[in-house]
Amino acid sequence: MKILIISATRENNYRLAKKIGGLLHADYKMITLEDYDLPLYIPGSDKADESVTSALVENFENADGFIFCAPEYNAGVPPILTNAISWITVSTRNWRDAFNEKKALIATHSGRGGHWFLSSFRDQLEYMGCVVHPRTISIHRNAEFNPESVGRILSSFLKLI
Repeated sequence: MKILIISATRENNYRLAKKIGGLLHADYKMITLEDYDLPLYIPGSDKADESVTSALVENFENADGFIFCAPEYNAGVPPILTNAISWITVSTRNWRDAFNEKKALIATHSGRGGHWFLSSFRDQLEYMGCVVHPRTISIHRNAEFNPESVGRILSSFLKLI
């Protein structure tokens, strides 16, 4: 079982991803999307460096499951995450190849809990064919990281895989 932990950013959500990785009792790889130099996806455009998109796609295709750590932006999914997913889906033979039938867990470190991100990103992942764990991890100004609670969520997530 190989888990890919994806942090959308290098700040709070990267720290959250590292904490989650430290509690995860499974083989995992952690990436941050800021390390992939992807231009804004524009339909019909092929301006992305193929070596960059290939590396990103390979990480997603080789994973059995995903843990996404991303902040809420304007009551939704952050642009860097949407952009990366767009490049992944247009860089595979069938646009769902990197996601279909894989398990996903969503986590966020956001100012007010990230409810809109958690909800809209769940819909997006399910549309792409992922089976999304029913529980989420939400860290915000009124809810600190709780290792015991997160550990229980991760244990349940691993059983799903």
